[in-house]
Amino acid sequence: ECQQLLLGERDLLGSALLMERINADLRQHGLDVAEWEILVNLSEVEGRRMRMSDLADSVHQSRSRLTHTITRMDKSDLVKRTSCPEDRRGVWAELTDEGMALIVRAAPSHVETVRQNFVDAMSTEDYAAIGRAFAAVIEADQQ
Repeated sequence: ECQQLLLGERDLLGSALLMERINADLRQHGLDVAEWEILVNLSEVEGRRMRMSDLADSVHQSRSRLTHTITRMDKSDLVKRTSCPEDRRGVWAELTDEGMALIVRAAPSHVETVRQNFVDAMSTEDYAAIGRAFAAVIEADQQ
């Protein structure tokens, strides 16, 4: 049991270190991980826009937290909110040209940070184990 606890502590430390390094890289570009995830999600959809409710689901944030983050990003001209023409109550989050330019500027260092601190640090067996572990997490969540 004590050994399992130590493994758990190492897992948490590894996760925290990885996120710390990713956040440090993104901070150079004035972003945090949540903002990066929003920008990337918007950049990958047609029209570079999503309904706020769909974006919240996509980035696994509450609607209120997403609204707060989008408000901050709107002030920085990275995204803008627009009304949904099909549904007057609906609101789109739309990636601006400045937001897209920031992704282009930040992506090389972000990819390098992830590569150095995660991809290159792992073996094929490690990837298989992570795949099994997260498959179990997903399966447990669906029960």
